[in-house]
Amino acid sequence: MHSYDVRVWNIRRRASKSAPFQLRWTVGGKVHQAPFLTKTLADARRAQLVTAARSGEAFDTETGLPVSELRQLNRTSWYAHARDHAAMKWPTAAAKHRASIAESLTIATMALCPDGKGRPDGELLRRALYQWAFNAGRHKEDPPDAEAQALAWAEKHAPAVVDLDSAKKMRTVLDELARKKDGKAAAPNTIRRRRAVLSNCLRLAVEKELLPSNPLSRVHWEIPKAVEELDERSVATPAQASALLKAVRGQGRRGAHLSAFFGCMYYAAMRPEEVSVLSVEQCTLPETGWGRVDLSGARPQVGSGWTDDGKPYEERGLKHRARRTVRRVPIPPALVLLLREHIEQFGTGDDGRLFRAVRGGPVRSQEYGAVWKEARRTALTPAQVASPLAFIPYDLRHACVSFWLRSGVSLAETARRAGQSIAVLQRYYAKVLDGEEDRMNDLIDKGFADQEDDPQTP
Repeated sequence: MHSYDVRVWNIRRRASKSAPFQLRWTVGGKVHQAPFLTKTLADARRAQLVTAARSGEAFDTETGLPVSELRQLNRTSWYAHARDHAAMKWPTAAAKHRASIAESLTIATMALCPDGKGRPDGELLRRALYQWAFNAGRHKEDPPDAEAQALAWAEKHAPAVVDLDSAKKMRTVLDELARKKDGKAAAPNTIRRRRAVLSNCLRLAVEKELLPSNPLSRVHWEIPKAVEELDERSVATPAQASALLKAVRGQGRRGAHLSAFFGCMYYAAMRPEEVSVLSVEQCTLPETGWGRVDLSGARPQVGSGWTDDGKPYEERGLKHRARRTVRRVPIPPALVLLLREHIEQFGTGDDGRLFRAVRGGPVRSQEYGAVWKEARRTALTPAQVASPLAFIPYDLRHACVSFWLRSGVSLAETARRAGQSIAVLQRYYAKVLDGEEDRMNDLIDKGFADQEDDPQTP
């Protein structure tokens, strides 16, 4: 407990040969004292306490010490604090976020530990920190001998948290967070994510009174701006998308199985992790006309070391939505037909899911990524293959949203169907919306003309 109610008394002499001078002071009404051999030493200590009190510093009622002194006495290491931070975040963090925390803390720890003789090999140290120190799911397991030795070195040589109250040290860490393993600049969103993890860890240190404030706030370090607009070169036209889906179907049984997978992304703007978890119960597929899919979850791919059940994927709710939220998306007859044909030809898994890997389980990105790569080579010209056009499967979702907007679907309805906010939609698809300006102006002109031609108009 802290208090600003501090009173420091004058030095008094005692009948003691070993420490004849005594300094007494009270913190929140509680008396503290310290013996000294000489009056000079006692006066010096009294001056320190008086200076701290007059500067408005809080004192600890238990020890009687100024908080700044108490903090210096607490030599909790960065390694121990970062490990505890990862463990605290683990229970409520999504699997991908757990891995992100571990990655960021690994880079920060390697930047803070000294170089020189005795430092473990870089790859070994990185692996030990990432897979063992900051993976709370493994904290009860014993790491291999090599990793254990690397962690022992890090624990011994990592600086105390209190010593991180330095803008210079923070800049060094931030510079490392901004780079990839090969030394090249990381993507802006990656840098932003890593910095956020570091900041949260330092804020916890402030909460635990290991630091007076977050030292990142004193570093003039600008995060590179992320590209928040869609690259229109990546957007496939309806004819190109149709050719790509046809090229997918032409790749034997595996391609035929995945054609509807990609169709869900193009015709319904579904994310891959949403398609992966799609079940027959979520689909309304009439014989003619439009159908509907009721999306209620996602199954993002992630390393098995970061999930609670050891599976290489995690079942969760829709992105940026409450756990039980359902997103109803109308689907055109083309997708209805694709899904009906898929169910007729391949059936469903034991869990009712429509899509599954060759050896069972969810379709992994490596699998559908390879099929997509071959489809691009088949359906596109060499120049288009070398371009950003439909470079990754996710670009099918962008093509779908762009097509909706250009077809006149409102922002609100497009955002609802795609599972995005209107603000994100406006920002990311700004160029698509800009391209509609002339058409919108023509509609307004037509409205004015119709009004002038109407004799009943006042």
